[in-house]
Amino acid sequence: MDEDNGGNETFERLRSKFDQKLQFYLDKTTPHIAYRWIALLVVVLLYGIRVFLLKGFYIITYGLGIYNLNLLLGFLTPQSDPSTEGPELPTKNDEEFKPFVRRLPEFKFWLNCLKSFLVGSIMTLFPIFDVPVFWPILLLYWVVLFVVTMKRQIKHMIKYKYVPLSFGKKSYQKESRDK
Repeated sequence: MDEDNGGNETFERLRSKFDQKLQFYLDKTTPHIAYRWIALLVVVLLYGIRVFLLKGFYIITYGLGIYNLNLLLGFLTPQSDPSTEGPELPTKNDEEFKPFVRRLPEFKFWLNCLKSFLVGSIMTLFPIFDVPVFWPILLLYWVVLFVVTMKRQIKHMIKYKYVPLSFGKKSYQKESRDK
């Protein structure tokens, strides 16, 4: 019984070391937003090419689409819902400005998307997950689901006057004063 305990301690030590290394590299990628999204795009393209060449695994692709749509909604939604908690953003000039805080931060959105496509890629290695389906129906259903969901989300954004995307700091030009 002591041998099992020693094996567990060794496994836990190795796992802890692996988790620390992984977190170290994830921390290093945090400021490199463009490179992270390019890497995700490459993984998605490789997954798409694999599914196209295998002509199968459409149900896994559909599941990835649904999961990543859910992640996108979390990314576009504010942390506190203005419909239930009242307006968060100022409606008048004299009110305090409260910045947009996402329910799912950009880094976690990227990381979860990356993990999902890596897991999906691993699942394509096992033929048990290649369930025969008529893929055009799945594609049509996903497109309808995407359109309806995005329409509802955009209406919510317009109603509560928030824009979840920002492109850097706003810069102001100096006024030239003629005196």
